[in-house]
Amino acid sequence: MSASEPVMTPAQKPLAGIRILDLTNVLAGPFACQQLAHLGAEVIKVEMPGRGDLARQLGASPELSAELMGVSFLAQNAGKRSVTLDLKDPQGRQDFLGLVAEAAVVVENFRPGVMDRLGLGWEVLRKVRPDLIYCAISGFGQTGPWSGRPAYDQIIQGTAGVMAITGTPEVNPLRVGFPVADTIGGLTAAMAISAALADRGEGRFIDVSMLEATVATMGWAVSNWLVAGVSPQVIGNENMTAAPSGAFRTGEGLLNIAANEDRQWQALCRHLDLADLIGHPDYAARENRKQHRAALRVLIEARLATKPARVWEGELTAIGVPAGAVLSVQEVLASDHLRERGLVRDFGPCEGAPSGRMSLLASPVTINGRRPSVDGAPPRLGEAQDVYLKRKP
Repeated sequence: MSASEPVMTPAQKPLAGIRILDLTNVLAGPFACQQLAHLGAEVIKVEMPGRGDLARQLGASPELSAELMGVSFLAQNAGKRSVTLDLKDPQGRQDFLGLVAEAAVVVENFRPGVMDRLGLGWEVLRKVRPDLIYCAISGFGQTGPWSGRPAYDQIIQGTAGVMAITGTPEVNPLRVGFPVADTIGGLTAAMAISAALADRGEGRFIDVSMLEATVATMGWAVSNWLVAGVSPQVIGNENMTAAPSGAFRTGEGLLNIAANEDRQWQALCRHLDLADLIGHPDYAARENRKQHRAALRVLIEARLATKPARVWEGELTAIGVPAGAVLSVQEVLASDHLRERGLVRDFGPCEGAPSGRMSLLASPVTINGRRPSVDGAPPRLGEAQDVYLKRKP
């Protein structure tokens, strides 16, 4: 971590002393609990004996997956502890109830009804811990005609309308290139749990629907239809509210430009030696520019072809025109900016990692100049069995 963005000490973390039982699998739930772990919560991951979280077998390294430490698991389970319990077994259920008695939060992402069938639903657990916060994350929520349907990220992206408005007229529908619905569901759960923790006293049942969480983030697209009766259109990398605003070809690489305000538009024109467009009737006002965006793009890209995107980024930013080169994941992670900010955390020693160490993401926020981050690497399956259950894995 950067010296300018030091890590919080355990005592400085706002959720220090909060114990969370994480029964979740794969992404949405583990991501929610990871954010809470960064903020200081003690997260105990309760996993199935022998195999654990399915994500332990997923990811780009077959070797790590074979060791039940798959890259997909490593991505959002650092700092947690792992115990294994068979919740279908009477002893496993009894052990789980013992953990619940000392926990503030239980998080699960089974299909609705599974925990009730195990005899471990909300009504049972709140008798063990009356002030328990119970968060159930599912694809479609605990009630409603779709509640029983299985859901993965791509299913939700399609059902929520995300895919319908993503891509270009030639390539549509198109999924977002990372599990956005899972991630949004996880963030929504973490927000709701944090709010409940801020107002302790009575037990709370939190129902997080990934579908609803995703639709809620589509505010402009949804409101255009609900309020104005305008159906969202597929416009690729263009901005539906302004022009020129989108991704433009340069002499090397793509450049995002967002000249959304008149002053930005005018500064862009002058810098690109296109000042004659400022008063041109096709481009004088926002609606004119939107109507003629295709022709405007041709004119702008002809000027941008003379330099690389990284050069234009610096020049346009300096004159107040929002601009940024389109980077690869590798490029942004290697940037001086993220290195200085300290978003990437180095963990080690980490058994099974190719170099004995691994880099993972810390919390995306800082508080009083310090970044919350867990202190330990992701856990081996059942590694904390003796700590919490006093029984062998």
